[in-house]
Amino acid sequence: MAGDRAAARFGSSVRSIAAWLPRQRWFGGKDGRRIDDLSIGSAIELRSGDPGLHHLTLDVVQDGVTDRYQVLLGVRRDLPGRLRHAEIAVLADGRDEPKARLYDAAFDPDLTRTLLAGLADGAAAGPLRFHRMPGARIRTDLASLPITGEQSNTSLLFGDAYICKLFRRLSRGVNLDLEVNLALTRDGCAHVPAVLGWIELAPGPRDGDAEPVTLGLLSDYLHTGADGWSLAIASVRDWYAHTPAPGEDEWAELDASAAGGDFAAEAERLGAATAQVHGALADAFGAETVPAREVRAMAARMNDELTATCRAVPALAPHAKALTAAFVELAALADPLAVQRVHGDYHLGQVLRTESGWTLLDFEGEPARSPDERRALAHPLRDVAGMLRSFEYAARFLITKPGSVPPEARPRLETRAQAWAARNRAAFCRGYAAAGGSDPAAHGALLRAFEFEKAVYEVRYEARHRPAWLPVPLGSLAHLTA
Repeated sequence: MAGDRAAARFGSSVRSIAAWLPRQRWFGGKDGRRIDDLSIGSAIELRSGDPGLHHLTLDVVQDGVTDRYQVLLGVRRDLPGRLRHAEIAVLADGRDEPKARLYDAAFDPDLTRTLLAGLADGAAAGPLRFHRMPGARIRTDLASLPITGEQSNTSLLFGDAYICKLFRRLSRGVNLDLEVNLALTRDGCAHVPAVLGWIELAPGPRDGDAEPVTLGLLSDYLHTGADGWSLAIASVRDWYAHTPAPGEDEWAELDASAAGGDFAAEAERLGAATAQVHGALADAFGAETVPAREVRAMAARMNDELTATCRAVPALAPHAKALTAAFVELAALADPLAVQRVHGDYHLGQVLRTESGWTLLDFEGEPARSPDERRALAHPLRDVAGMLRSFEYAARFLITKPGSVPPEARPRLETRAQAWAARNRAAFCRGYAAAGGSDPAAHGALLRAFEFEKAVYEVRYEARHRPAWLPVPLGSLAHLTA
């Protein structure tokens, strides 16, 4: 079936697709804006018959801005119960087309094997191209299972061998996650999952010299890995439950090493792994030096974001004076600044602890930033600041939810949260410096400005998307700016 015929076939379901999209976790336009227009940009048949599989790109217009999304569209005459939750629409009867049900095929292992087959063969279907990493062997007999909980993408777990990330909201050209992981895989970096293949959409006749658009990335699945957030939360929970020995004074509340689940050794190893990845990124993409005037401009942008966020979230205003002082201190630095590619959205949820050490994931950058902002070079301490913020989040997560702890216990647990965060922040920085990263202790003004910039971003993000989490960044700022 030609692409234009497929688009015409599914065009009658555009209204149903527009109603289905805002209910998906990965849809980026759920902030109260309505969909003004939706059209099918491309429709490519990947498998005929029943069930059938089609790859669709959707152009979604909201407030005059067009975003492009990809959907794997399954077509079945009878939808089994296990797929009813993924139904999108019922295709109207036509003279030469039987009635069919359309659904999100990312949930159908009978169809997602088509992706593995295409990657293994290096196949092509019209402008849709599958690429296999030279030397990689890809099994095609594995069933997929979507990983739940993701916010902006859909990852399919194939057995215990591979993970395929489908980028739902498409960006121009090569996706940062593919670009960085591909370079680090070729460089032999041990702290990223090996890239096995990727899927892309070649530019059309109207796209001129545009680069192919990245659709998906297949990597090794680290089945022995535990994410850093879960490990850190387990450590915090153990520290909160720790009972000091009889006769210990109030200083026992500050000794987070006394708990059995101490995380500091792992935090130090994570710092070392982070420095090694930063070194690999500099080797792969190079580094530059920006003059002091660019540092002043960066500090001004930080302060502008603070001003705008204080207007949007008045609860941040009491901290504005201390935050502004940090940005002024940054602007006063007279030395040029070394910049390079960095992770860009670095936190405990982006790392896995495996049998062989720490692995870094998801190099796409902060989701609320523009593609150009995410690709911009930065000082590596920006990532360090992101991880320091994540330790603050982990320390307070268990006491943030209303009713999670009795009011009388909150002051003691806040003291413990500060102690846990301080211990692990110091361990991470120690490991980072020992492995060759810029010593955080020697760049206090720069690190402080980066951390406060990240905190302002967190406040804005939480107020907009997760209001229940807003006390986490505000609580840590109350301590860090005191």
